[in-house]
Amino acid sequence: MNDAARILIVDDSPATREVLDRNLRAEGHVVVSAANVAAAMAILNQGPIDLVITDMRMPGADGMELVRNVRDHHRGTGVIMVTGFATVGGAVSAMRGGVDDYLPKPFSDEELRHAVAAALDKVRQRREIDAPVPVEAPDGLIGASAAMQRVYRLIARAASASVPVLITGESGTGKELVARAIHYRGPRASAPFLAVNCAAIPETLIESELFGHAKGSFTGATAARQGFFVAADGGTLFLDEVAELSPIAQAKLLRVLQEQTVQAVGSDQPRAVDVRVIAATNKDLEGLARDGKFREDLFFRLHVLPIEMPPLRERDGDVVPLLRHFLAAAAEQCSAPAPRVTESAVEALRRYSWPGNVRELQNLAQRLVIFADAGVIDTVDLPTVMRYVAPPSPPSPAAGAPFSPLHRTLREVELAHIRAVLESVGGNKTRAATILGIDRKSLRERLKATEAGDGAEPGTPNAESR
Repeated sequence: MNDAARILIVDDSPATREVLDRNLRAEGHVVVSAANVAAAMAILNQGPIDLVITDMRMPGADGMELVRNVRDHHRGTGVIMVTGFATVGGAVSAMRGGVDDYLPKPFSDEELRHAVAAALDKVRQRREIDAPVPVEAPDGLIGASAAMQRVYRLIARAASASVPVLITGESGTGKELVARAIHYRGPRASAPFLAVNCAAIPETLIESELFGHAKGSFTGATAARQGFFVAADGGTLFLDEVAELSPIAQAKLLRVLQEQTVQAVGSDQPRAVDVRVIAATNKDLEGLARDGKFREDLFFRLHVLPIEMPPLRERDGDVVPLLRHFLAAAAEQCSAPAPRVTESAVEALRRYSWPGNVRELQNLAQRLVIFADAGVIDTVDLPTVMRYVAPPSPPSPAAGAPFSPLHRTLREVELAHIRAVLESVGGNKTRAATILGIDRKSLRERLKATEAGDGAEPGTPNAESR
């Protein structure tokens, strides 16, 4: 920061405020003042203040209450405590409370200048540390948007700690990639990383899969199984779709996190394990815990270091570099050069809302490489639902203007989007349902409902409109 600063003086003595104001303005600073803590807090909330110089003892709230407010809500602001009751204990207490300097009365003009300069230097250093410096994306992750920069910083923090991490976000946002980045950037990188999709394992087998089982513990257990926790000993276990765990499995997982031991099904001998757990879900786990549908104590155990993955529609500027990456990878698999994307196609892709997130974009890239004509991807090559996305601020159509995408019915928009997603995944309804955020049964019903009315004459009633 430059030499001039915006300084707030807080003192119930008008004479003290006047002396400080005169000396600080002589140094070129902008000075505002308040006679009590309440007035000071109001000034702080009105705009940025570089430094607060406050008296320790004032009628009503004292200076330490103001210090706590500054540290809680204005981290970039420095604080100098001024008091006529200076003691060693008071100084230590103030410094521990977050004060940058402690100035006992009476003080000379030189002592004031020195204290202000030192405090402002600390402010400058703190702001440099807190400033958002661009972070390099970990391997496997692409994008330089502000939303992903926050994720990269959290990955760096999580990698250096060995506490549970909970990754949340919509399907297809790359939660497993984040889990892998945390593991391979941390001290457990040389140990196993195992990923388990809790939703893909039958409820009757989830305990056996996670914690192992003894031979003969149930019908079909012809041999002992060690389970994922033992297999990941020393490393990381990634529990995807953790909200799908049964209540019994949740109780056992909680015990593992608390005691660092596992007990196989049918065994009475616990085994010590050293496993870092990273969990992920696309559901509101906190809400489920609040409603009694997920163990609240387990939620808090998993929620030590939360990371929220942003949807692709909130990752400004990341669509194009992601698309180019996926096009190059798909082209390499087909032993073909990566196709070029026209500016009009790029603009259409930028406007699209990407309900299926990065996974939808990857599937689209694979399809485009296969069907690209003469190595060029134009707007006409995109799925219908992407070609007809309106610009952010379209002009109002004149009377008698030709048909516009904005004039389509909701039925037409929904059907076009469902068909486009199905096309992008080669007709796989299970994958399409995942991208659309619905189950396979709902997808079949919507296809049936929309296609039933697709050829209806305008104004013809149907099941949805009746």
